[in-house]
Amino acid sequence: MLPIIDGHNDVLLRLHEKKTVSPARDFIDGDGLGQMDLPRIRAGGMGGGFFAIFSPGSHETVPDDDEDLNPPYAGALSQRAADRSAKAMLDIRDAIFAGAKGAVTPCTTAAEMRAAMDAGALGFITHIEGAEAIKPDLSNLQDYYDRGLRSLGPVWSRPNVFATGVPFRFPGSPDQGSGLTVEGVALVKACNAMGIMVDCSHITERGFWDIAKTSTAPIVATHSNAHAIAASSRNLTDEQLRAIGASRGMVGLNFATGFLRPDGRWNTDTGLDVMLRHLDHMITLAGDDCVGFGSDFDGARIPAAIGDAAGLPNLVTAMEAAGYGAVLIGKITSGNWVRVLHETWGG
Repeated sequence: MLPIIDGHNDVLLRLHEKKTVSPARDFIDGDGLGQMDLPRIRAGGMGGGFFAIFSPGSHETVPDDDEDLNPPYAGALSQRAADRSAKAMLDIRDAIFAGAKGAVTPCTTAAEMRAAMDAGALGFITHIEGAEAIKPDLSNLQDYYDRGLRSLGPVWSRPNVFATGVPFRFPGSPDQGSGLTVEGVALVKACNAMGIMVDCSHITERGFWDIAKTSTAPIVATHSNAHAIAASSRNLTDEQLRAIGASRGMVGLNFATGFLRPDGRWNTDTGLDVMLRHLDHMITLAGDDCVGFGSDFDGARIPAAIGDAAGLPNLVTAMEAAGYGAVLIGKITSGNWVRVLHETWGG
């Protein structure tokens, strides 16, 4: 089985919100809840992934109902509240590292990711989704870097001091709001200097182009799909996909059904064929070196044909049946992510 690197999951948030005595133990032993834990990750052949720290608010809404395609726009979250929950999730992560005894290993270089996969361990990339925990003057960015932060999305689908997150709309254009603020430009430049990957998922189209203009690193959207196939505001236009390819960046196929289906419905009775349509379109426009997976496990409704992390081989089998060759499948499952990690971080 080919090792798979996944561009996005929300298992840390799920574990944080469980509020059990040992959320780390629940992950390591497998609690059977949500869509991923270590036993199901192993069963699905996942060798590495971007593990998101997402600080929830008390008033945001997401489109998780089959009929709710245009929920209210989420409100802003305070830096103090975001910092508190982000550090709590980092503590869960550290407990996982300690309890897994080498089966889960932190990765801050491409070489570390390759070594983890070679050893049969899970390579763990620490990602922040929505930079509310970062102070506007960036004075605590180094603290997060020192705790292993190596990938950051300036926004989730809500506004903050750095940029505007795109609201969930279907049908809808990603061009819904302003782009990077002065603080956001400074954040992108600081991430470039420190070797932190900048993620364009959830940002407005204007913000995407501001990042493309500001950043010196490859353009990455860890979990986004093709707007030409599913006209969700969260998806990428053809022009954006071409820009990702031109920068030698990456786009990770999002498994969320509402971002896959041409009708925008959050229906898990969604065939793998529509996932392949997105892959084909993104490969055509961005190139076969610039496309991978970005599942959104534990953060979205996904096709029942996959179900959870253990079902990842079902998508690979569908790719094989559709005529994807071994070389292309190897790129999409892990090779392309390793390349962009090397080009962004070195090593």
